[in-house]
Amino acid sequence: MKRLIPDVFRNPVIRVSMLAIFTFGFAGATTSPYQSVVGIRELGLSNALYSALIFAAATVNVVVSILLGNLADRLGEYRTMMLIAAIFGVAGYGAIYLIPTEQVFVLSALLILPVYSSLSSLLFANVRAATGDMNRSDVATVNSGVRAMISLSWVLVPGLTGILLSGSPTMLPAYLFACISCVVCLALIGLFLPRQSGTDHAATHHLSYLAALGQVVSPKILSRVVAIALISSTLHVNGAILPLVVTGAAHGTVADVGVLVGIVAFLEVIFIILWSRLLRVISQLTALAAGTIIYAVYLVLLALASAPWQVYALTLISGIGAAALISVPITYLQDLIAERPGLGSALISVNIFLSAGLSALLFAAGTALTTYSGTAFVGAISGMAGLALLLFLDGRRR
Repeated sequence: MKRLIPDVFRNPVIRVSMLAIFTFGFAGATTSPYQSVVGIRELGLSNALYSALIFAAATVNVVVSILLGNLADRLGEYRTMMLIAAIFGVAGYGAIYLIPTEQVFVLSALLILPVYSSLSSLLFANVRAATGDMNRSDVATVNSGVRAMISLSWVLVPGLTGILLSGSPTMLPAYLFACISCVVCLALIGLFLPRQSGTDHAATHHLSYLAALGQVVSPKILSRVVAIALISSTLHVNGAILPLVVTGAAHGTVADVGVLVGIVAFLEVIFIILWSRLLRVISQLTALAAGTIIYAVYLVLLALASAPWQVYALTLISGIGAAALISVPITYLQDLIAERPGLGSALISVNIFLSAGLSALLFAAGTALTTYSGTAFVGAISGMAGLALLLFLDGRRR
């Protein structure tokens, strides 16, 4: 058993952070698949308003993640910021459930829940600070294990939520489940996360908030974040086109989509652990290159799928590639600003924002020029372009 559980996970900070990020993922897994249903169909938001709201909320989340991350670096402890973020989650999800109006939904989604979403980067920053004295391979193992907890929450939670609410006239109880998850997360952080003195990890040189933003958008940092975002955009493109390809060119059903998502999430958990082991003998750049190529091959084969069994057969390739693309970039991005765990981890949110925006552009361009299957080719090209840029920037140094 000891060989199955690496010693690095016996650190109490890491263990509690893993449980906390599972509850964070639980809240997202129980609401994200049904957010548009609640916002548009149940509360009456227009498609245009909903799209603008999601984009604006993502922008707010990026700014808040950078500001809170920089503040946590200056304080030298992350527990306080995490408690504040978790409280915002309780308030945001709870408000939507208790006062289900268009105005409350917009306010929560735009100003309250983006603060809660910054909890993810703060948890990774907290883990990064706890692993400061570890070697690179152990840090990668820890980050992979923490990220696997988010995937684990997505294995069954969306399907179970759908089953529990299948006979309900509303999907609003999903927000109650998320609120309860945030309460559990708050309790884990407040009661079980070891307190920090604030001296061991405080940044030596304080940055103003404008200076922190400036460091993030500096050419050296931003160029690499853009490269990772191009690679990560393949995941978002797949998320958009998979249901359309399965129920279209592959002649499958909506039920097939749910099963496929669950299978891939399960495989991601397994292969995230395997990639973390590989990172002990290969570099991050090599792992990113291999993962990108594997996922690009998957997208090309998905574009050629014409029957449900073919898509099911691709889940293994998808799981291997996706596991690399959702776990390896975490450590890579943190290393870009290694001396500031909070600000470095905030780059994770920046990457999510940029990759989601790029995927929206790719989806729009792909569907305008070709079919949904053809858009899968476009996603593969984007991933390879990101890999080429990354190799250009870091290849010789590596």
